[in-house]
Amino acid sequence: MSNPTTRPVSTVAVIGAGPVGLAAAAHLVERGLTPIVLEAGEGPADAISQWGHVRLFSPWRFDIDSAARRLLEAQGWTAPDPDGLPTGAELIDAYLAPLAKTPELAPHLRYGTRVVAVSRVGVDKTRTIDREGRPYLVRTRTTAGEWADLIVDAVIDASGTWTQRNPLGAHGLAAPGEDPGAAWAAGPLPDVLGIERERFAGKRTLVVGMGHSAANTLLNLATLKEAEPETTVVWAIRGQSPARLYGGGSADALPARGTIGARLRELVESGAIELVTGFTIDHFEDRGNGSVAVVGNIGGVEQIIETDHVAAATGFRPDLDMLREVRLEIDATVEAPAKLAPLIDPNFHSCGTVPPHGEADLAQPDEGFYLVGMKSYGRAPTFLLATGYEQVRSIAAALAGDREAADKVELDLPETGVCSSSRSLEATSIADAAEASGCCGPAAAETADSGCGTSADGGSGCGTAQPEPVAVGARGLATGVLHGYSGERIELKQTGGSCCG
Repeated sequence: MSNPTTRPVSTVAVIGAGPVGLAAAAHLVERGLTPIVLEAGEGPADAISQWGHVRLFSPWRFDIDSAARRLLEAQGWTAPDPDGLPTGAELIDAYLAPLAKTPELAPHLRYGTRVVAVSRVGVDKTRTIDREGRPYLVRTRTTAGEWADLIVDAVIDASGTWTQRNPLGAHGLAAPGEDPGAAWAAGPLPDVLGIERERFAGKRTLVVGMGHSAANTLLNLATLKEAEPETTVVWAIRGQSPARLYGGGSADALPARGTIGARLRELVESGAIELVTGFTIDHFEDRGNGSVAVVGNIGGVEQIIETDHVAAATGFRPDLDMLREVRLEIDATVEAPAKLAPLIDPNFHSCGTVPPHGEADLAQPDEGFYLVGMKSYGRAPTFLLATGYEQVRSIAAALAGDREAADKVELDLPETGVCSSSRSLEATSIADAAEASGCCGPAAAETADSGCGTSADGGSGCGTAQPEPVAVGARGLATGVLHGYSGERIELKQTGGSCCG
């Protein structure tokens, strides 16, 4: 049920000036509302600039918001080749930077301004009486250390997840000695073949993780090794098999995506990349010379990996601490809005496509507050920019009082597929898909080519596959493997009873 606001809306705080945050501002301006865009970085899409060397999965035609396009074209802007696959840097230079400079948006952007907390004016989270209808207080701090409280009618949190990286340690916790600022810490997507080439050439690097961010870094390190043979590449995963990342190879309906997995498999089998499976990290021991000993175990037996660098490609999670005084309805597993979470849960999904969803599916118990973009996906890694653009279009319409436009949610996404193991394939809305999702996830009888690929264009950018458009809810393109974490599970023979055993 939608829960926009109980009063007229004029000003809206937009947290984050990335692609979805700027799209939100564009739609708000078109609706006659005043956005206040608060960006912690010193320019638009600061997070994307940190992985600017990485190429997106989605071509340009899916990367440009409709309202943003209208603002840009009014300034004489020419869109890039719709079939081109931009890098993060190209996304900023050719689209987001010009958008931020348009006369309609530029006055509303505040760079170097970090949001540290959001609350309702005059009440804390526990107060129910007289809570409804109160404006929001958004507390900020600038890079110069200046504090300010902004009073707004609504809040759209598009701050992403880039600054909240999942830990390397086991159990979902940072391991003792884990230090993102250490000399050996390389971050999730180091520019191995670019500005950081000398750092990795001839050195030993451990890549931890089994997503496309890990694959990108591994392939780049292998390329570096060809030119610098003393370079050593080690890949550690917690699972017993990397098949989910390898994909279906020639069985993958997206040839470019299949090539990534096939090439990675070749490098592992040839010995160019040393693969360590079933490895969980217990602690780190700094060697004092910039290198580190990564101490973990495999099957309960201690294993130590000595390395010069560690690339932590273990994913991201949302910063919910800043929202502690806002009443949220968040899924306990994925940390995404409760209605959205079942469709993106990585236990059963490795797909970038979900049924169209908008304001009514993202509304929180505190009216006029929304999580959008990558942050709306919580810990799930499958967000696509086009999804975020439709989210904010719908929200802007609702805040402006146009209920009909808010509820008319339509989405044309790249064909990366929805979860292909249940009746959710036929779903055309969040409610339909949630009802059809079943009780336990994929059935054991699913064929091995029923999976679908992942993309995280809005969070970290990953991969080079070029998809084709498809109607929402249609079957995705096969990857040749089972999907989600469930694809790693060994199914036991069913002897009867319910689907849950």
